[in-house]
Amino acid sequence: MTEPAPSAPLATPSGAEEAPARTLVATQGVSKYFPVPGRLFRRGERFVRAVDGVSLRVRQGETVGLVGESGCGKSTLGRLILRLIEPTFGRVIYDGLDITRRSQRDLRPLRRRMQIIFQDPYSSLNPRMTVREVVGEAIRVHRLAKTRAQEEARIVELLERVGLRADAMDRYPHEFSGGQRQRIGIARALAVEPEFIVCDEPVSALDVSIQAQIVNLLVELQETLGISYLFVSHDLQLVEHVSHRVAVMYLGKIVEQASAPMLYERPRHPYTVALLRAAPRPDPEHKRVRLVLEGEVPSAIDPPAGCPFHPRCERAVAGTCDVEDPPFEEMPRDSGHRVACWNPVP
Repeated sequence: MTEPAPSAPLATPSGAEEAPARTLVATQGVSKYFPVPGRLFRRGERFVRAVDGVSLRVRQGETVGLVGESGCGKSTLGRLILRLIEPTFGRVIYDGLDITRRSQRDLRPLRRRMQIIFQDPYSSLNPRMTVREVVGEAIRVHRLAKTRAQEEARIVELLERVGLRADAMDRYPHEFSGGQRQRIGIARALAVEPEFIVCDEPVSALDVSIQAQIVNLLVELQETLGISYLFVSHDLQLVEHVSHRVAVMYLGKIVEQASAPMLYERPRHPYTVALLRAAPRPDPEHKRVRLVLEGEVPSAIDPPAGCPFHPRCERAVAGTCDVEDPPFEEMPRDSGHRVACWNPVP
């Protein structure tokens, strides 16, 4: 079996300027601190602040892009929202329900509504299971089919929806290409009819010629099924095409958030500006001034005082940026464009 036609142009989500109003998923000051091992007989425990006080919301039928350098906490935040890992502080709200402290047993009915598509299609599928077993497992666990015939019909429907043929059912993951494996992963996520999916770098492990096909499939599924996505990626161009709103993370914190058109046309945080200027552009006529980030990303174990970005920021103001963490405020007011910066880019 081969992939459909090679590289396709990226689709853009319809209604990117105007997202629905109902909040489906929200975090309130959620944090995840991992203890640092190897401090036997030393006083005081140290922690890696992987996610540090993040408040974010995803509305029904909306894609929120989450971008930032590797290690900034993007994937950890996605797993916190799904309760695949437990938050240290803060709250996770799903459709108005606080699910932060609910037991795994109480969460089970909600698992149908929340799913994840993993980054690596090679390791996320059990090599000893056929596609029929991989996709049908959740259908059986949640008792979504009354008979074996209904289950098989549902699996066929899911495979066709993601662009695979019914005869793929009795084959094993190693018999498929990377793009086809990711389609199987998407079919598995869709099996329980979710409302919300965390897409954790869903195309970064795929060949460039296949990435657009998978992204277009996700956009199409959102338009037909009304699914909400948290789209985690380091590829800013990709995020621009698929997202209604974009949040930028740095050292476990969200430093800027706005609608996709607003953020890409007028970024306000110096870190966002640097990311956009560093992103490759396919247009050779495109001219821009490259902003080089000086220094290393600070340690998440011992983050700097004040703004976490100030040691690398050309706009940092001594006595302010290195003393107090800036508030996350709308600039301008009522614009929906929020920035955590004492001296934002005009």
